[in-house]
Amino acid sequence: MAVQKQVEKWKSKRWFNIFAPKIFGESVISEIPGADEKSMLGRVIKVNMSWITHKPEHSFITVSMKIDDVNGDAAHTQLMQLEQTYSYIHSLVRRRQSAIYTVDAAKDKNGKDMIIKLLVMTTDKIATPKKTAIRRTISDFVKEYSASHDVDEIVNGLISNSFQQEAAGKILNIAEISKLELKKIEL
Repeated sequence: MAVQKQVEKWKSKRWFNIFAPKIFGESVISEIPGADEKSMLGRVIKVNMSWITHKPEHSFITVSMKIDDVNGDAAHTQLMQLEQTYSYIHSLVRRRQSAIYTVDAAKDKNGKDMIIKLLVMTTDKIATPKKTAIRRTISDFVKEYSASHDVDEIVNGLISNSFQQEAAGKILNIAEISKLELKKIEL
């Protein structure tokens, strides 16, 4: 008898199309089942960035989106965070190099809060004062950049690596770097 109720409960669910946030062009990402529209609100969906952009170089980025609006069978999402996979970040760290992690809280030009976490890899080991100078320079750059751009522009800059290239240019006079990568951005 219990099995019968489980089957009926599953049959009563309907499928909802999940749309990407406006930043990524609002294309359909997937379909997921739900009992009704209210049960869909607030769900968090994690997908690989390459599913959205169809670019293999984005396969190491995970996108977390939250469903904030449901109309009929269409569920629209908003971006919560972008994160590099642990395996990719781990592959960047090498012996005889310095890894510098930065965590910066910033606001965009519209006043929206965000946390940007970056990883800077140097070509050689460097002394602690240079690491501190790099962290300070990155922190100043992140606050300056985010104050003059909105969230969409910041995310697009991080995905296209223009943000990282501009930040790397600020660090070159302190130490030679091999890689500057986004670790995570939380909105």
